[in-house]
Amino acid sequence: MTLAIFDLDNTLIQGDSDHAWGDFLVAEGVVDAREYEEANDRFYQDYLNGDLDILRYLAFALAPLAKHEPDTLYALRDRFVNERIRPLMLSKAAELLEKHRRQGDYLLIVTATNRFVTQPIADLLGVDDLIATEPEMRDGRYTGQVAGTPSFQAGKVTRLKAWLEAQGQSADNAWFYSDSHNDVPLLEQVAHPVAVDPDEKLAALARERGWPVISLRG
Repeated sequence: MTLAIFDLDNTLIQGDSDHAWGDFLVAEGVVDAREYEEANDRFYQDYLNGDLDILRYLAFALAPLAKHEPDTLYALRDRFVNERIRPLMLSKAAELLEKHRRQGDYLLIVTATNRFVTQPIADLLGVDDLIATEPEMRDGRYTGQVAGTPSFQAGKVTRLKAWLEAQGQSADNAWFYSDSHNDVPLLEQVAHPVAVDPDEKLAALARERGWPVISLRG
C-alpha cells in the first residue's frame, strides 16, 4: 500500500485553519480582540517567514482551550468548521484525494496545526488518518500545553517515523504534497515530493530540485 501524505493548510484547503480559528475566537469575543488578533497575525507572519518559535506559538494558540469546558469548545468548533472552513474547501483537492483513494493509497494528513482544530477537517476530507500537534488533556480538560513533539518542520519527520513504526506501515514510494518551505524536511524524505501552490521559497527549491509543481486553486 502506497502512502499519500498531505499538508493541510494552504494545500488541501484555501487558507490556514489555525489562523482562521484565531480570527474566529476574536469575532466571537472569546479572546481579547486587539491583543489576540495582533499576536495571531504576528505569529502567522513568522510562520510564513520560516522563523516561527513553535513552542511560543503553541503556548499562545492552546491557551484558550484551557479556559473553557470541552463541550463549550466543541460547540464553538462546530460553528467554526461550518462558517469558516467549509468555504475554504477545494474541489481539486477532493479530486486529488479521490485519485489516490481509487489507486488504493493510504491517505494521511500531517499538519502542524493542533488536532482540536484539524480533526473535524480531516474527517470532512475523508482521509484515513491524521498526524497533528497534540494539545494535552488532563482530567477531561485541555491544559493549554502541548503533548509530545509538535508536527512542525523536522518534527513532521519525527512524528511520521513514530507513526510508521506504530502502524507497521512503510513510507516506500510515498507521496507528500505541501505548499510551504517549512515542510522541506519531510518533502526530502519521500520518493514523490510535490509542491502545491507553493510559497516563493518552496517554488524556487522545487524548480532547483525538479519537483512537480501543481495548483489546486481555481
